[in-house]
Amino acid sequence: MKLRRIVLALLLVAMAAAAAGAWWWLHRPLPIATDPVELSIEPGTSPREIAESWVRAGVMTEPLALYEWFRWSGQARRIRAGSYEIPTGTTPIRLLEKMVRGDETQAVVRFNEGWTFRQIRAELARADALKQTTAALSDAEVMRALGAPGISPEGRFHPDTYAYSKGSTDLSVLRRAYRAMEQRLAAAWQERAPDTPLRDPDEALTLASIVEKETGVEADRGLVAGVFVNRLRLGMPLQTDPTVIFSLGAAFDGNLKKRDLQTDTPYNTYMRTGLPPTPIAIPGKAALFAAVRPEATQALYFVARGDGSSEFSATLTEHNRAVNRYQRKLGTP
Repeated sequence: MKLRRIVLALLLVAMAAAAAGAWWWLHRPLPIATDPVELSIEPGTSPREIAESWVRAGVMTEPLALYEWFRWSGQARRIRAGSYEIPTGTTPIRLLEKMVRGDETQAVVRFNEGWTFRQIRAELARADALKQTTAALSDAEVMRALGAPGISPEGRFHPDTYAYSKGSTDLSVLRRAYRAMEQRLAAAWQERAPDTPLRDPDEALTLASIVEKETGVEADRGLVAGVFVNRLRLGMPLQTDPTVIFSLGAAFDGNLKKRDLQTDTPYNTYMRTGLPPTPIAIPGKAALFAAVRPEATQALYFVARGDGSSEFSATLTEHNRAVNRYQRKLGTP
């Protein structure tokens, strides 16, 4: 009997110590790798996945501890999808409250499909209540600050609407968009066709950016990608105006001239075969998947019809007829 009382006493002491430890952990600020830590939670994400995602994003604690807190609180299923930021000093209690309440945002910024990094930076500069920290940085310095030194910023930011709280930085928004594109690109690459001529995800991103700029209507996206993939397989120049326009940058006045097509640059796909060295714009999800799984086609050419759609041709003779009909308005021979 005496032994049982001792064991019971020790058990109660252990339980009290555990409770005290849990109380201390719940009220203690979470250590974080960066200030702030940002995370976007997609609809349908489980509480366990949310806990693991916070740790991957930079919250330096055990994911199991976070998950058990979410579950033990009884509010795990009330966590809302959304974009969140937590600064230094955030406790596990405050973190859960923030997600249950929903992110208190004051403004949003939108990155559109087909935008260049120059357009993204201009949009961030105009954004309301967003702390500007990159205005004096070069593109290369911005990428270094994002932990991606030596990588071109073109095409690397997922087109989406990003909500942010007052005092958030432009760099934090860019970081979320960069991570989102990495995830979308990885997912698309996993779905690539087994016979794709693309060698890696970066080439897929570059082709997707061209498909994005060349597609006027959604129904044509897979065929546009198919034409470019066919040309890559044959070693034909891609001959796409958007890459040349991209090389002109701010100097482009809206009128692509013959001399522009005859000026040799790494982005002149009339004079060079293969893909340009970097993406030329940010592609959307549909363009990414079209690049890695294009529609099967014999077409090697396409020309704009004038209504946003394109006419596709398998031979140069057919293509010249389409050009006469839709571009030169000569009718069908």
